[in-house]
Amino acid sequence: MNRAVAEINLNAIESNLKFIKGKTNAQVLAVVKADAYGHGLIPISKSVIEAGADWLGTALLEEAITLRENGIKVPIIAWLTPCGEDFKSAINLNIDLSISSLEVLNEIIDSSTQLGKKPRLHIEIDTGMSRGGVGDDWDSFVVEVSKLVKEDKISLVGVWSHFARADEPLEKMNSQQLSIFTDRVTKLINSGIKPEFLHMANSAAALTFKDSHKNIIRWGIGLYGLSPDVNYIGDSISIGLKPAMKLKAKLNLVKKVKAGSTVGYGATAVVNEDTKLGVVTLGYADGIPRNANNLAGVFACGKRAPLIGRVSMDQFVVNLGIESLAKTGDEVIVFGAGNDGEYTIDEWAKACGTINYEIVTRIGPRVPRIYTRE
Repeated sequence: MNRAVAEINLNAIESNLKFIKGKTNAQVLAVVKADAYGHGLIPISKSVIEAGADWLGTALLEEAITLRENGIKVPIIAWLTPCGEDFKSAINLNIDLSISSLEVLNEIIDSSTQLGKKPRLHIEIDTGMSRGGVGDDWDSFVVEVSKLVKEDKISLVGVWSHFARADEPLEKMNSQQLSIFTDRVTKLINSGIKPEFLHMANSAAALTFKDSHKNIIRWGIGLYGLSPDVNYIGDSISIGLKPAMKLKAKLNLVKKVKAGSTVGYGATAVVNEDTKLGVVTLGYADGIPRNANNLAGVFACGKRAPLIGRVSMDQFVVNLGIESLAKTGDEVIVFGAGNDGEYTIDEWAKACGTINYEIVTRIGPRVPRIYTRE
């Protein structure tokens, strides 16, 4: 093994896709943005298509183009498409585009006119998140879109929105957002346009809010076996998901230190008794958060060894304990599914004051991805 590796279990990915397909009548859009949440864009995309994904979704257009260039044929939507993007390639490659403004819409129309080919578009509606999507100018936006549809200049494939608090299933804002979405779609239909697809449910809503499923759900974090929120929805095991990423590294050095020894930059940690320390060959340049604390660590020789001191750029230190049998060169598990006692991704997230999404997506390109079927 290299100094570090991320093992990706494709069986787990496929299981998580089949899991949600068994809970909805809607088509399932597998979200593979951000390099498939750090798991690898092309291998994951091919795997989920084999498992029955109906759509793929990316934030960035360049990722959608890469999918097409690698032979992916299923419908693809890219939804973060600012002015100046390569809309001609998107149109030529039959990539669906999300629109939230007339500025972007006009650029897409210019590209499609030059190509003589209609673009496939999805309108994003802002239903309360105040991020992307058409907001208070919905009525005037509908007028412009309706004109383009009637002139046969665009194919309006879908309308969508995004929940702000779906990971809090009892939050009333969820039903309020769905109501706004329904009202605005009704206005669009009353203008003479009926989009084929409506989609609003993300992973959290797919698990907890069936009324929001419409005819596409966007299966993101759940695809990778992780819970949208461990506090409100439960952890992976309780939901029935299988975490797909296992991060491994090597101990570059194991050594004994005396009680009172300080550890790491700033000498922020002090060992209370004679112990053994292990130097792990990963750091913040690889995506290990610098602010991680001793609620995280590694699994070495069948035991947990908590992190001690600050994470460095290329390495961090763990307290193995004086009785540890670990030795220099050993392989350790940084995180995994937790089945054997190793730290989980959720535990690492808690130790860093963040969410599991960030832990997996920030694992950098210096860490090779190895694909298995455990």
